[in-house]
Amino acid sequence: MNSTPKNFGIIGVAGYIAVRHLKAIKDTGNNLLASLDKFDSVGLIDSYFPESDFFVEFERFDRHFDKLKRNGTKIDYVSICSPNYLHDSHIRFALRHRADAICEKPIVLNPWNVDALQEIEDETGQRVYTVLQLRLHPKVIELRKRIADSPKDKIHDIDLTYITSRGNWYHISWKGDVQKSGGVATNIGVHFFDMLGWIFGPVKTNTVHLSESNKSAGYLELENARIRWFLSLDYNDIPESVKKTGRRTYRSLMLDGEEFEFSEGFTDLHTLTYTEILSGNGFGLKEAKQSIETVYTIRNAKPVGLQGDYHPLLKK
Repeated sequence: MNSTPKNFGIIGVAGYIAVRHLKAIKDTGNNLLASLDKFDSVGLIDSYFPESDFFVEFERFDRHFDKLKRNGTKIDYVSICSPNYLHDSHIRFALRHRADAICEKPIVLNPWNVDALQEIEDETGQRVYTVLQLRLHPKVIELRKRIADSPKDKIHDIDLTYITSRGNWYHISWKGDVQKSGGVATNIGVHFFDMLGWIFGPVKTNTVHLSESNKSAGYLELENARIRWFLSLDYNDIPESVKKTGRRTYRSLMLDGEEFEFSEGFTDLHTLTYTEILSGNGFGLKEAKQSIETVYTIRNAKPVGLQGDYHPLLKK
């Protein structure tokens, strides 16, 4: 807990991920002074910060920040849970108001946006943090240490499979618009690509085999890993054995022929992320850039089809 509570604002408070941020702000002993979302189904705020001022219009939210500042109340952090394509603008809003930004992944959609935000960081003296919670997962930390302690010239073989089935609503929402979400690889894959880059090093080769509105697959060669990856929103891609259990999500990471299990332990990773940031640590623009470059390349690549080393599910 902090000896002096910090003041927060949050953008996108009606979103799915926002509740984890609300919990993290509360669990770390801080205050939420202002919330923004164009949707007003935000009763969940009552469980955390019922006194928070709420706005459905960005202009009034902006004006409220000015009012607080004139009254001597500083907003220290702005948590950003808005759609992906708005992250860049909302981070800039936070920095203009002399607040640090804590932004959900992907922090931005394009690599050059990272560079531009770095310039604004330097100008304002504020910081931009992103949520890369897999880097704080105990099993992932353990794996990174194990890889670091292995022979430096060893190249590991990985099959990454992540299928999280979505209904028709997905393609009607902003998530189904590649210009707004970045597409499947960005929207559901960026945290995996970040994790793998953090563990296995910089990208050497990035090949896309399949790119569709609801699934994507490719081959990624990192300094110490060869990765065949498959990401999908299609329920039909889920293995029959998993369907029989009633589950609509399937995740697998095979490392050198063995399953790397990290399904548990996600409950408090956002709170841990906030704890690290408030302690002066946290992951910033530099840490986020490689995964942003990776998904940008995937989004703009021309698929080569079933050539080279491709994911086994593509044989279907």
